[in-house]
Amino acid sequence: MSSTIIAIDAMGGDHGPSVTIPACLQVLGQHPAVQLILVGDTAVLQPILIAHSANKQPRLTLCHASQCVAMDELPSHALRNKKDSSMRVAMNLVKEGKAHACVSAGNTGALMAIARYVLKTLPGIDRPAIISTFPTVTGKHVRMLDLGANVDSSAEDLFQFAVMGAVLVSAVDNIPHPKVCLLNIGEEEMKGNEQVKQTAQLLTNFKAINYTGYIEADAIYRGDADVIVCDGFVGNVALKATEGVAVLIKKLLKEAFSKNLLTRLLAWIASPVLKSLGKRIDPANYNGATLLGLQGIVIKSHGSARVHAFAHAVEEAVVEAEKNIPQRIRDEVEQWLKPSSREIL
Repeated sequence: MSSTIIAIDAMGGDHGPSVTIPACLQVLGQHPAVQLILVGDTAVLQPILIAHSANKQPRLTLCHASQCVAMDELPSHALRNKKDSSMRVAMNLVKEGKAHACVSAGNTGALMAIARYVLKTLPGIDRPAIISTFPTVTGKHVRMLDLGANVDSSAEDLFQFAVMGAVLVSAVDNIPHPKVCLLNIGEEEMKGNEQVKQTAQLLTNFKAINYTGYIEADAIYRGDADVIVCDGFVGNVALKATEGVAVLIKKLLKEAFSKNLLTRLLAWIASPVLKSLGKRIDPANYNGATLLGLQGIVIKSHGSARVHAFAHAVEEAVVEAEKNIPQRIRDEVEQWLKPSSREIL
C-alpha cells in the first residue's frame, strides 16, 4: 500500500454517518495521500455520500457491514454476536493488511474487547492502554495513559504503559527523550499507594526512560511532563473532569459577556481573544485516543464528537500509521523488556 489507508467505523458514535462522512471528506481535502474506507451499511451510507456530492470520490471507498454495535451494548455481547458489525469489519481490515489503522466513535468497551480479540496485544505487553492528549499552559500538549481501558493496573502494567507512552511521544511528537511522570497525590516519595510506589521504583531503576518523578493533578496542564502515567480509573476521572471544566469555562464566559449591552460590546471587542482561548481548551482539538499496545492502530473518538472532532481523530490515525507506531513499540519492547531487563520487575 503506497498511500495511507484508514478504515472508518462509519456507523459508530452518537451521530453515526451524519458526522463520520463529512469528517472523512474534510480529512481527504487536507491530506491528498490518504485513502479512507467507510465501513457500514451501504444502503445508509450511499445516499449521504450522494448528498455531499462525494459518491465518486476516488479516495473514498465503501465496505459493507450489516450490523452496528450499540453505544450501550455489553462488550461480551458485541464480541460474540456482532461479527459483521462496522466496528469488527473495520478492525478486520487492519488485521488483513488492507488498512493501516481504524477509527471508531463507538462503544469504548466493545472497541477494546474486539481490538484485543482481533488484533491481539504486542509481545511483551500484557494490557493495552488508552492514551490521549491534554492541553498545557505552554501551548504544547501532554499525553496521558491509561484513560479507562484498565480500572485496576499492577505496577508492571503501569511500567509497560510508561514504555509505550514514551515510544509514542518520541515518534509522534518528535521528542527524543520525553519526560515521564507518575500521577500521584503528592510529589514526595512517601506519598501514594503501594502500586504507585512500586511503579516509581521500577521506573527509577530503568534508565532507558527519562522518568522525572511524581506529578499532582493540578500540574497536568503545567507542561512539566511529556507523558503522564496512571491507572485507567484515575485517568478516566481526570479526562472527564477536564472536559467538564472546559464546558464550565465556556458557559461562564458566555454568561458574563451577555449580561447587558456593555458586556456584549466588550465581548465583540475581545472576540479574537475569546476564540483563541476557546480553541485552546476545546476538547474537540484533542479528540482521538489511541488503544496503545495492540498489533495494529486503533483510534477511539469521543462518542459525541462532531465533524471537526472526528476529523481530528482520523488525522491522529494518519500520523500514527505514517510513523508505524506498533512496530516502533514492538522494537523498543523487545529491547527494553527483554528477559534481562525484566529482572527488575
